[in-house]
Amino acid sequence: MTKHILSVLVENKFGVLARISGLIAGRGFNIDSLAVGETEDPTVSRMTIVVDGDNKVLEQVKKQLNRLVDVISIQDLTRGEYLERELILAKVSVTAKTRPEVVDIARTLQAEVADVGVKTLTVVLVGNTTKVKTLLDLMAPYGLREVVRTGRVAIGRDGAANAG
Repeated sequence: MTKHILSVLVENKFGVLARISGLIAGRGFNIDSLAVGETEDPTVSRMTIVVDGDNKVLEQVKKQLNRLVDVISIQDLTRGEYLERELILAKVSVTAKTRPEVVDIARTLQAEVADVGVKTLTVVLVGNTTKVKTLLDLMAPYGLREVVRTGRVAIGRDGAANAG
């Protein structure tokens, strides 16, 4: 199985997200990540969908998605060069002794301390999957109290051949 990052342009209408996620789930794919937002055109939204699956079944899903009236276009970004990022907020347990260590880890990863509490620090990081995993791995020994993630967003690189 291969991870695929699909960039799907859709009409910004009620129910589109439910129809698309239902179609993907109905084909036996687990959606690893789903991010939706308006594009430069407020009548159009971009869905970034990360799924695991083999190429043959994924091609069938793409064909069925293309048949939906609200779908404008689909790109499988994993076929070309792309940039991907995710935003994560992680609330980490700290003591007076461990607080400087946690701050140093955050700075090393170019994360920002977004909130300071008596027993926790909340760190915000924007990065690729590897960077997010590294942050979680390094903060885990201190105690992750809460983690909130946006899901991955991706965009094709300039000049990259991103087949649809």
